[in-house]
Amino acid sequence: MSQSSATLPPSPSQTQAQPLPAHTHTPAGRSTLHHLKQNFREYGMLIMLIAIMAFFQVVTEGTLMQPLNLTNLLLQNSYIVIMALGMLLVIVAGHIDLSVGSVCGFIGALAAVLMVQFDWHFLPATLVCLLCGGLIGALQGWFVAYSRIPSFIVTLAGMLVFKGLALALLAGQSVGPFPDAFQMLSSGFIPDLFNAETLRLTSLLLGVAAAAALTLAVLRSRAKRLRHGMQVEPAALFSLKTAVFAALLIYFSYLLASYKGLPNVLVVMAVLIVLFDFVTSRTTVGRRLYAMGGNEKAAKLSGIKTERLAFYAFVNMGVLAALAGLVFAARLNTATPKAGLGFELDVIAACFIGGASASGGVGKVLGAVIGAFVMGVMNNGMSILGIGIDYQQVIKGVVLLAAVLVDVYGKNKA
Repeated sequence: MSQSSATLPPSPSQTQAQPLPAHTHTPAGRSTLHHLKQNFREYGMLIMLIAIMAFFQVVTEGTLMQPLNLTNLLLQNSYIVIMALGMLLVIVAGHIDLSVGSVCGFIGALAAVLMVQFDWHFLPATLVCLLCGGLIGALQGWFVAYSRIPSFIVTLAGMLVFKGLALALLAGQSVGPFPDAFQMLSSGFIPDLFNAETLRLTSLLLGVAAAAALTLAVLRSRAKRLRHGMQVEPAALFSLKTAVFAALLIYFSYLLASYKGLPNVLVVMAVLIVLFDFVTSRTTVGRRLYAMGGNEKAAKLSGIKTERLAFYAFVNMGVLAALAGLVFAARLNTATPKAGLGFELDVIAACFIGGASASGGVGKVLGAVIGAFVMGVMNNGMSILGIGIDYQQVIKGVVLLAAVLVDVYGKNKA
């Protein structure tokens, strides 16, 4: 059977897109309640993030949402969000990658050696680092996809190997500082074209434009689904969710604009989020990835080249881990032997908290981003409150376990 003529098993997003019977007339209240029950995990994570932010905003006496702290929150979690996007595809494909933290630290070490010790310009050094990350992902992906070695074993070995290589590259010492131009990747901000003193109008206008574009996109998507007789959210719930999203986006843009504006790394994250959301929800590759994670044997019998998809998922993960390593190194302005330690735990936790299933085939980009910020807000809020790292780890572990229990409960109920 040719790949082009393959019949794909439906992805989780497609299974909800069924035509509405012409005779169905459900009261608005019952329809909204039914929709919330059917999408409990998706709305639950968003409500959980808002509730956690509101809780820490109160207990920290407003410190959490101050422009300076909000900016730091974005910068501190940027590399986790970037890696969570790649990890989501790996988990959806039915695999796991334990090496992302070590690869992140190794790439930071490589960047330091090239730019600090060998005086390379940051552009070719950055390209070499991204290429190296892709090669690392390709190597691990080959063992997983074509040699059929479990990804847990392959990436556990990779975690040890690249942690050791980072130590060897740095000779056990920190290397820095980086060139100023390279530091702008993580510590720079969008310049203000209006040269305002108290409010960065350019950043605020970009936030308003993003909110308008998001609103227009979801309105067009809803209208298209209605034209094709497909199931959509109840109008009241849709309007409320869209208005809240737009209002929060504009409000956060205002807070950031009142400090230094939008960070450069936020723009990088936004582009990646939009790109990966498009790939996973609107492309054939995305649908095949979900089909493979849901039932690899059925996907293979329908003509999908599952080995190649798994290979590409790991290549993508390697590139994003390399990018995260560059962002982290630019933020610290130095490469350290312990860089990336434990990052893989936060990244994997972000995906599972955001709704990804440990068995594969389920997960959304927005969910992974929400999960990353749930972890980030908890870390930030607990640090402000002076909670020790020991109790922070306990609380994060409990939250992760609770998220997985919700996933298992939802599956058993279905």
